[in-house]
Amino acid sequence: MNAPFKPKLLIVEDDEGLQAQLRWAYDDYEVLIASDRNAAIDLMRSAEPAVVTLDLGLPPDPDGVTEGFATLDTILSLKPQTKVIVATGHGAHESALRAVASGAYDYYRKPVDIDQLGLIVRRAFQLHELELENRRLEEKIGDGRTILGTMVTAAPEMMKVARTIERVANTDVSVMLLGASGTGKELIARGLHQASNRRSGAFVAINCAAIPENLLEAELFGYEKGAFTGAIKTTEGKIELAAGGTLFLDEIGDVPLPLQVKLLRFIQERVIERIGGRKPIPVDTRIVCATHQNLEEMIQAGTFREDLFYRLAEVVVKIPALAERHGDATLLAKHFLARFAREMNPGVKGFSPGALAAINSWVWPGNVRELENRIKRAVIMAEGKLVTTEDLDLPDRGGDSLPVNLKSAREAADRRAIRRALAETENNISGAAKLLGISRPTLYDLMKQYQLQP
Repeated sequence: MNAPFKPKLLIVEDDEGLQAQLRWAYDDYEVLIASDRNAAIDLMRSAEPAVVTLDLGLPPDPDGVTEGFATLDTILSLKPQTKVIVATGHGAHESALRAVASGAYDYYRKPVDIDQLGLIVRRAFQLHELELENRRLEEKIGDGRTILGTMVTAAPEMMKVARTIERVANTDVSVMLLGASGTGKELIARGLHQASNRRSGAFVAINCAAIPENLLEAELFGYEKGAFTGAIKTTEGKIELAAGGTLFLDEIGDVPLPLQVKLLRFIQERVIERIGGRKPIPVDTRIVCATHQNLEEMIQAGTFREDLFYRLAEVVVKIPALAERHGDATLLAKHFLARFAREMNPGVKGFSPGALAAINSWVWPGNVRELENRIKRAVIMAEGKLVTTEDLDLPDRGGDSLPVNLKSAREAADRRAIRRALAETENNISGAAKLLGISRPTLYDLMKQYQLQP
């Protein structure tokens, strides 16, 4: 029978008595002991502990902090996610603050209060595990290039959206998706449905802007046979069809005011009546809606009911435009090219450098929908193995406005080059560094400086 897993705790301490005291104080962890910097670094490399307690006074400088800070710096350079808790002696508050500023998670005072230190250690492990789960999600997204099932992305902005959707998926709160046309609101709504406990039910979508006003009520609520001319049979509406599942109301801002009243009544009572019917029909469905319009302005103008807005917008999720999703234009372009080439023009294998530059510099006012349509057309029109700028029918980007100063220009150029290299190598750090002509450590330093994530 396998022994239960225990998280690894590294204690860097040269006092043998304190070593023994700390070793036996932590039954819930696999305790590793190091007496000096070299031993500590060896254990960091081999065991990769999540949490470290570190005495700053280590040999050969037990009365100073030189070795302790050198150990701290090396640990964090090897494993930046490690939670390091430093020990400080009486009157060493400045060293504690310096250690925290250098990246330490927390500090504790000597003489050691085992209970107090135990609480700090436990919180450090909890935080490390939480951060690890977030990284696993991001790595899953980064590797598979999908979030919420089908949406292709590697942008941190969209990963944030995904985390929000996954947190609310198994509740029954109404979710409103706000974003420009073509940003993928329906894909996200479908992803929410698939992540919820209603996934076995139907996902029913209706575009409220695509249906004439006089037909929208019948589409939503259904009708009884003979309710009006042409009603030759009883027909269930979209709301009924979504029972046990999710109802997605796209372009909710286009629902006329009289129908808003009836929709509000359903949301409040969870009961509908078909047109021409007299029998109340209970319906249990999750409501997700979307719009590109400013509903708050519509409320002020009297064209959208405020009480309906608050019923629909229990959780609001803003979907960023494609131009705000760093690296996604190239990633999505490659995804669409592979799909359309397979279906329509197998001879096309990729993009020319000029085409990739044009894709990265274009602002994509039509968002992902525009990108998909352009790539589809380009694949069809391409005569060679590589899609060109001419195939994409994108203008050359020239005459950029002069930046404020040389430093800002250099920083902007660095950011663009790094994002492009990461996108073109699918977030492979070694490949991106090679493409940029720099070493991996230099690329890591630049990414840290500009707060860019792979």
